[in-house]
Amino acid sequence: MMKKLLFITLCLFSCISLNAIAQLSDSAYVREHYTKIERQIPMRDGVKLFTAIYIPKDKSKTFPILLNRTPYTVQPYGEDNYKLSLGSFPALMKEGFIFVYQDVRGRWMSEGNFDDIRPHNPQKGPSDIDESTDTYDTIDWLIKNIAGNNGKVGLSGISYPGFYSTAALPNAHPALKAVSPQAPVTDWFIGDDFHHGGALFLMDAFRFMSSFGVPRPKPILPSQGPKPFQFPIADAYRFYLEAGSVKDLKTRYFADSIRFWNNLFKHPNLDTFWKARTITTHLKQVKPAVMVVGGFFDAEDAYGTFATYQAIEKQNPDANNILVAGPWYHGGWVRSKGDTFGDMQYNQATSIYYQENLELPFFKYHLKGEGNFKPAEANIFITGSNVWKSFDKWPPAETEYLNLYFHENGKLSFNKPTAKSSYNEYISDPNKPVPFEDGIFSGRSREYMVADQRFASRRPDVVTYKTDVLTEDITLTGPVIANLLFSTTGSDADFVVKLIDVFPEDAANPNPNPKGLIMGGYEMLIRGEILRGKYRNSFETPEAFVPGKVTEVKYTLPDVGHTFKRGHRIMIQVQHSWFPLADRNPQKFMNIYEAKASDFQKATHKLFHEIGNASFIALPVLKR
Repeated sequence: MMKKLLFITLCLFSCISLNAIAQLSDSAYVREHYTKIERQIPMRDGVKLFTAIYIPKDKSKTFPILLNRTPYTVQPYGEDNYKLSLGSFPALMKEGFIFVYQDVRGRWMSEGNFDDIRPHNPQKGPSDIDESTDTYDTIDWLIKNIAGNNGKVGLSGISYPGFYSTAALPNAHPALKAVSPQAPVTDWFIGDDFHHGGALFLMDAFRFMSSFGVPRPKPILPSQGPKPFQFPIADAYRFYLEAGSVKDLKTRYFADSIRFWNNLFKHPNLDTFWKARTITTHLKQVKPAVMVVGGFFDAEDAYGTFATYQAIEKQNPDANNILVAGPWYHGGWVRSKGDTFGDMQYNQATSIYYQENLELPFFKYHLKGEGNFKPAEANIFITGSNVWKSFDKWPPAETEYLNLYFHENGKLSFNKPTAKSSYNEYISDPNKPVPFEDGIFSGRSREYMVADQRFASRRPDVVTYKTDVLTEDITLTGPVIANLLFSTTGSDADFVVKLIDVFPEDAANPNPNPKGLIMGGYEMLIRGEILRGKYRNSFETPEAFVPGKVTEVKYTLPDVGHTFKRGHRIMIQVQHSWFPLADRNPQKFMNIYEAKASDFQKATHKLFHEIGNASFIALPVLKR
């Protein structure tokens, strides 16, 4: 035991020391090679946006501009205070760009009023603004006022800055030549950040908006901004359960101080408020080259990556638009080596590969005219087999959907069920919800996306099905589609479908094994997603379930790129709570934001797998 603790401690100190040395080295490089200036750039309506600009000291040539617009602060402030590094990774910084960072409208040191995922306005007058015009005006000012630029601009950002990258594409400035939305916030009702399938992602929304959502009356420094919420109970499961409903949380902790929380109550369904904040419908006549980047195991914005790529493809058939998707957590392609995630081992530095072969060449080619950048349309790392694959489109043309049917006795098979009467019957109690992760947790981990699901298999309110041992590899490339035949004694229910890779019983443990993993029978989550049942036919118009009536529930899970190896099994779990990742459904048809403690009720559910009522999962199988 002491040796294990010593090993872990040495590893931690080694990582900390190496990171500190790397940061000091990068910091010295920035000061030696760049001059920093700060400017308040005027927008067309007179509002000025705070902008930090790092200009190469090399005056022998001109440089393109690489812009990042963010709501998360461009600190440190002051022309004598430099960032520790520039760009997303060291090679980008050393390549040489004019790096520009901007506080978006209404955040930190910029003027104006902030609006979450500000709606795009396609009918603008001369002084009307949105994120597209703010980007346009910023680029126009930079091109005209920053000496030594070559007249070309690139734009990138991860997460919320990814949204600002996407929002720059409609009516883009002519100088904007290359844009890389990375894990872009795209749709806050359907699949990103704070709603999935119409269900509120409670932990993320509460923790984030408790500080980010606090109004800012005037430009302020981060040190003057709101402080993180102090949780009175360390165990997050207990905190959210004992706090009660979403309404109780608002009453107890927010009152009317958090605009986002107020909007949840005003807009419980997919109405014009949410639709106006979906940028994908406006991605038309896209002129810059685009590289959309994301991670299959992104706990925040996996949906946005694929939705953004597909929207550009659909509305711009001739656009220069490519996709990169890898085995990464949120931003992991530049925030880690990408050789491992959770208990997954890839045996290669996937992030370094991406940086050297995709992002750096993308910007060099389009902004400097250097290199011969000819990537595939879709550049995908397939986990399980742990290989990079190139495809002409995504999902690949070679993808064929095969139905994996539920059977009695927890069996999964590509054969249809033959039983005349077969179903699983179980009780779901929202007052004893299924946790999203094993053990005691204080917050939402990023690793839950690939975590062992054996804890859930033991719950009586989680229905589990699995195949026989696979005799050949099966590779999935694309979105997974759940088709459930279901009845309930209630009038609403949530649905959580999980696609799981079950390891062989003789799977070897890692060596060394500091976490004490038992890999034999490991149930690794590959993809999970939730749907609020009342939205099964329409997110705009919710429908109650008729108690006792067999009803089809069909929905799409985000894309996967994974090989289930020969000797493994495919498992599907179905459950009706995922707490406190998602808020609880009272299993009663109502506006859940108005639910009281007395509204949360048990319900008996049936999941059918019989002739005429066959539940199945449609898998996107790569046929080559």
